[in-house]
Amino acid sequence: MSDAIETIRLDVWLWRARFFKTRALASKQISARGVRLTRYGDTRRVTKPGATVAPGDQVTFVRGKVIEAIEILALGTRRGPAAEAAALYQRLGEDNV
Repeated sequence: MSDAIETIRLDVWLWRARFFKTRALASKQISARGVRLTRYGDTRRVTKPGATVAPGDQVTFVRGKVIEAIEILALGTRRGPAAEAAALYQRLGEDNV
């Protein structure tokens, strides 16, 4: 079982990474506007907050008027301080995409 990939719910991860103040807000955003999830080069639109994500996945979503494109580096174990949350992802810019 050590080969199993660790995953977490998308809404929980977005909350832990501090993109949304509450898990309910993250869930609402995913359900209403959807999220693009890229795994192993395959991109799909996700509208279910319970969709799972893993390190290496790329997530693109709208937050306010900004389009966020990030790569998940770690799942985290809690919603910690901002510095801890920032270590969970890397923003994808023109250089990284």
